[in-house]
Amino acid sequence: MNHEEKEMKDQDTTASAETEVRETAESDLEAVLDEMKEETENAQEESVESVAGLKTKLEAKQKESEDYLNRLQRLQADFANHKKRVEKEKNDIYLYANEKLALSLLDSVNNLEKALACDVDGEQNKGLCDGMELVLKQLKDSLEKHGVVEIEALGKPFDMNLHHAIMKEESDAPTDEIIEVFQKGYMIHSKVLRPAMVKVAQ
Repeated sequence: MNHEEKEMKDQDTTASAETEVRETAESDLEAVLDEMKEETENAQEESVESVAGLKTKLEAKQKESEDYLNRLQRLQADFANHKKRVEKEKNDIYLYANEKLALSLLDSVNNLEKALACDVDGEQNKGLCDGMELVLKQLKDSLEKHGVVEIEALGKPFDMNLHHAIMKEESDAPTDEIIEVFQKGYMIHSKVLRPAMVKVAQ
């Protein structure tokens, strides 16, 4: 074998070795790429599962927070209603504390009004009537200061919330108009203390 043939053979051997190395490298590279691709896909799947899990936990926490908020709002509303109810009860106690006393004094008012409705003769009796009128006025003023006022009745339409009809009578007045008052009615603030006893037209 001459020198040229030997040199050509060496070149062929070198080329063959390079080809083998290149093929091996490409094969190894493909294996590495496949492995990286598989790892990436696995990581993506795990990431998706992790995100889904976090989303589920977040939704659960949000629902729990909403439940706490709703419960807190209900408690606040209950407390506000309780506070209003207590305030109303306190106000009612203050407003109607004298209800029984006022009701008992109305009998005295009625008796004084009946006494003053009688005809009297003589200066002495007139002086007595003047004194009774003064007492009656003072008594009514005191009751009015505590929220006790007379219920309007005569000539007014009958109202079952304010009036108590004990008689009905044929009359030229409009139907259900009050034509006579037997006993005056009174209110204490917004509450009926005693309904008016009346006669109603029919």
